[in-house]
Amino acid sequence: MITKYSTVIKGSSDKPILIDATLSKGYVNNKVVIFSHGFKGFKDWGPFNKIADYFASNGFVFVKFNFSYNGTSIQSAEDFVDLDAFGNNNFSKELNDLGLVIDWVENEFPEMEISLFGHSRGGSISILKIAEDNRLSSIISWASPSDFLVKLPDGEKLKKWKETNVAYIYNGRTKQNMPLYYQFYKDCLANKNRLNIRYSLQRMKVPHLHIHGDADPTILIDEAYSINRWGNNTYLHIIKDANHVFDASHPYNLANFPKHLEEAINVTLDFLKR
Repeated sequence: MITKYSTVIKGSSDKPILIDATLSKGYVNNKVVIFSHGFKGFKDWGPFNKIADYFASNGFVFVKFNFSYNGTSIQSAEDFVDLDAFGNNNFSKELNDLGLVIDWVENEFPEMEISLFGHSRGGSISILKIAEDNRLSSIISWASPSDFLVKLPDGEKLKKWKETNVAYIYNGRTKQNMPLYYQFYKDCLANKNRLNIRYSLQRMKVPHLHIHGDADPTILIDEAYSINRWGNNTYLHIIKDANHVFDASHPYNLANFPKHLEEAINVTLDFLKR
């Protein structure tokens, strides 16, 4: 029997983090998987709840959460109702949030191994966290970028961002223009060493699985090759013709996982069981 429960903890700047844990009686694998969502994402996006159930049915505790500044709220966990928070989010806050979630998991499930798992930006945040936290046993990243800082703007775009204090990112699903304040750029510069994904991969001492679709238009397959090249313990699995979300969507009402997503899930489970 699969059960699920939710809780709220304090995150970055005391802003709340909503967490849920999905598990079956006995959770026989003695492992907790902490899942981090990506940019413009949230813990209940698309098939994430069905994935949580599937992992639990395979004996894992599956924990997922909303980053405290992802733009949702405790009351509206699937809607971007707090765009000011979204605009004030940055990589450092997400790393700090993930550390607080790990603290909660360690207290809630003592004596169990902890693995990190993330999609897109959440996978890269997980890679960075592995380098600064020795409580973790393995990591899985799906369709994640290899470099955060190379994507920062320069020239006139940067000048305009600084002058106006805000740039906008359009969300095609919700039709919202989502703000990103200039603090994001300043945080990247101030924490460039902490945010160096290549350095974290080279220091990684735990097994790492990276899964990527070769038809991903958002994070190109070249970034997967870079992650594999830099990672001392990285195993790369490429899914032919898969896109950035492995054919998932939101809302998600399918009875079965799409072929590409099913492959990603099964490869991930095999990796964790080993």
